[in-house]
Amino acid sequence: MNIEQARFNMIEQQIRPWEVLDPQVLDLLFVVKREDFVPVAYRNLAFADMEIPIGQGQVMLAPRVEARFLQELGIKKTDKVLEIGTGSGYMAALLAARAEHVVTVECRAELAEFARENLNKAGVSNVTIENGCGAQGWAARGPYDAIVVSASLPVVPEVLLKQLRVGGRLAIVVGEAPVMEAQLITCTGEGLYQTVNLFETVIPALDGVSAKPSFAF
Repeated sequence: MNIEQARFNMIEQQIRPWEVLDPQVLDLLFVVKREDFVPVAYRNLAFADMEIPIGQGQVMLAPRVEARFLQELGIKKTDKVLEIGTGSGYMAALLAARAEHVVTVECRAELAEFARENLNKAGVSNVTIENGCGAQGWAARGPYDAIVVSASLPVVPEVLLKQLRVGGRLAIVVGEAPVMEAQLITCTGEGLYQTVNLFETVIPALDGVSAKPSFAF
């Protein structure tokens, strides 16, 4: 497989058509080597438009979803970022290339170690991996300029909103299959939030979070 051609095709055929047009984001996708964050058995699928299994029943999100979130968050060099659901470490590496520091939370110790190895090999030094449940965010290191949840949640947790600075952004997929909406929520003032619906998608639910209780009649 011609890796550079496959990377180019991923960017031009999957990511650009998904309204990811920020040249800084597109350039970054050439620089951060996605194939280095994929389990060896799936390396040939590193650039495919699909979720890639990374063990422990977890997946890497499709490249277009990651790229769109990265664009919408508009990360700046001074930003402190929280990621919930580290997975392979790829999204953390993308965020770290643009932010001052990234805190990423992974509840599965084996995946946290996999991500740590991948980030070390890639020479990424401004990421802190915390092993724990990220459904409550990670208040100890907050507040944050940006938060991204690399899994879906039935509703937006209030506790995450409270960990945003004024001007901070939260990228999250909300709902339950088959209806989920990717949203960008911006903290516009103390306790004030503005929500923009970005696109419809379906991605796996965050580990350890139960579905929204259904109404019984």
